[in-house]
Amino acid sequence: MTAVPAADELLLAEQQVRLREAVTEAVLSQPADLRQRLERDPEASLMLVVAARTAAEQTSLLLREAVASARGAGHSWDVIGRLLGVSRQAAQQRFGSGAVEPLAAGSGEVAERRVLSPLTAFTEMAVLEQEGRAGWHVVEYGTLFHVVEASDVPWEHRRVPWSPTAARRMAADGWTLIRGATFPWGYYKRPAR
Repeated sequence: MTAVPAADELLLAEQQVRLREAVTEAVLSQPADLRQRLERDPEASLMLVVAARTAAEQTSLLLREAVASARGAGHSWDVIGRLLGVSRQAAQQRFGSGAVEPLAAGSGEVAERRVLSPLTAFTEMAVLEQEGRAGWHVVEYGTLFHVVEASDVPWEHRRVPWSPTAARRMAADGWTLIRGATFPWGYYKRPAR
């Protein structure tokens, strides 16, 4: 068995510090006067929230892509989990089911997909409502993310406690279960009426 290098061996502590500082600097520099406005303008703190959220979304996407790259290079979930500071199972749960592969649409074209992340149980439905109105519908989901695909029609999304009875009731109303039996939630979609 090959020894797994520690994160500090792959990226030195001083390099990690510089990376963190660069991300912080990038967040504080957009808009250009944000740092100065924070001292005198209460609205600037809201701008900071949006800038930090944007950076978090991008770094989340980068992390997902980095994990996919490591898997593509043949590295195991055990190695990836160690580098992330989590178990093999946790790494696989978080990143394994979120692989985003373009699917061929009916006309032979590749359907456009995006990963919405980070999402929580408190924010996901509002985000999906907004994305659905713009023609995006969920095709996959996992912890803190949903994968959405573009379409020409608006969509509705629902999250209900999972049960076979709920699944039958939703299907009768025209809803499609996005994935088989899930716990604790069932996620459904249908074209908007």
